[in-house]
Amino acid sequence: MNFDTLLPVGIVLTSLLAGGFIFLVKEESHVLRGVLNLSGAIVKLLLVGVMIWGVYHGHVYEARWMLAPGLELVLHADALSVLFVTLSSVLWLVTTIYAIGYLEESPNRSRFFGFFSLCVSATVGIALAGNLLSFVIFYELLTLATYPLVAHRGTAEATRGAKIYLAYTMGGGVLLLTGAIWLQVLTGPVDFVQGGVLSGSAPALEGQLIAIFVLLLAGLGVKSALIPLHGWLPQSMVAPAPVSALLHAVAVVKAGAFGILRVVYDVYGVAYASSLGLLTLLGILASMTILYGSIKALSQDGLKKRLAYSTVSQVSYIALGASILGPIATVGGMVHLVHQGIMKITLFFCAGNYAETLGIHHVSQMDGVGRRMPWTTLAFSVGALGMIGIPPIAGFVTKWYLGLGAVEANAHWVLLILAASSLLNAGYFLPILYRAWFRPPPEVWPAEHIHAGRFETIGALLWPPVITAAFCLIAGLFAAAPFSPLEWVELIARREHGL
Repeated sequence: MNFDTLLPVGIVLTSLLAGGFIFLVKEESHVLRGVLNLSGAIVKLLLVGVMIWGVYHGHVYEARWMLAPGLELVLHADALSVLFVTLSSVLWLVTTIYAIGYLEESPNRSRFFGFFSLCVSATVGIALAGNLLSFVIFYELLTLATYPLVAHRGTAEATRGAKIYLAYTMGGGVLLLTGAIWLQVLTGPVDFVQGGVLSGSAPALEGQLIAIFVLLLAGLGVKSALIPLHGWLPQSMVAPAPVSALLHAVAVVKAGAFGILRVVYDVYGVAYASSLGLLTLLGILASMTILYGSIKALSQDGLKKRLAYSTVSQVSYIALGASILGPIATVGGMVHLVHQGIMKITLFFCAGNYAETLGIHHVSQMDGVGRRMPWTTLAFSVGALGMIGIPPIAGFVTKWYLGLGAVEANAHWVLLILAASSLLNAGYFLPILYRAWFRPPPEVWPAEHIHAGRFETIGALLWPPVITAAFCLIAGLFAAAPFSPLEWVELIARREHGL
């Protein structure tokens, strides 16, 4: 193997090997476990940096293994995979630091971080999958790796939430596998190709290709929480905060959304999908999910459940962008893969800080918390305002490009969806900010936990949300800078649309 073949393999293996060793670490070996976690994350980031530079300059990184005649496992780096693998790798490092502080006194830490690393390996495998078969394999490995994380606490509630999660995601996996097998029987091996491997297919196949798209969309729609397949997501909020952050910002819901982008752009091709009427179906489902998730969030007093329904809504901006024919909407949808990730992980980190430091689990308990935990609440405010779409935070960039793309495509109804969604976002986030900053604090907080540090909480819990909140601002303020998420997505859009 040469370096071009080894690089994508190495990016997957860094977290896989780290996870394997972590399983063997004794519970009391804090330092060794931390070294394995952080060294694996840092080495992965360095390798990803090399890949970014190479892909930007047109270099090809690919590894192939023949599993059976006509069945190849492929790892391939293109601009879209690099976008997702970079997001996963950066947020893995930040989440690892947060999880080390969060689980400081918890049992079964080696088991947790072992599966945590396997989860990231599967996510990176999804990002680098070069064909539909490889994507399906890593997609199912992700389900198996995240189930123990959801069930980590071992309580009856955690076990129930994990079983619901497993039932939904395994069911979605069956639909995805069925669609992938049907498509491979129909057309042969399905590599991910810019412009779509199916574009130009024979008209006699159109009926079957429409049915296959519905199967693939249903399978991917479970993890991306498209209604009515979203029911697992609020139930999985029984998981520890680092797991919630991972599910919502890095791994599971992003894997589903990323898969939808792959199917639309690199399997069917956006122009061919539009000619079959498939983008209309996707746009309707995405719009309904955006509004439904926001409306449900309004009535949730549980902070993590409110954030969960917010995720149901926000992730569907990615699918909405893919449903609008044109390069500007493509930019809006794809860049939200990153923007939603950094904003939502910030919010879940903050929710974890409130719970672990003050025992706050509900919105109704947040009166005056900004005075007790100002930096955490400032980070939460940045993430929340970004979700609403307030400039100059990253979420504004997403909504601006989606709006411009809708106008370009004469899909003016999308503007109504964006406006209604932003109003609903304000309806469930602004009351939280008002309580936190402007209402007087209670005489006694629900609890003062061990994580109460000399400042407002320990550094391992405080700095990750502060850093990711800074990412939210930087991604908005410097959106036009070289190698920014927006600039990288514009490169992808130019290639996908042949510009």
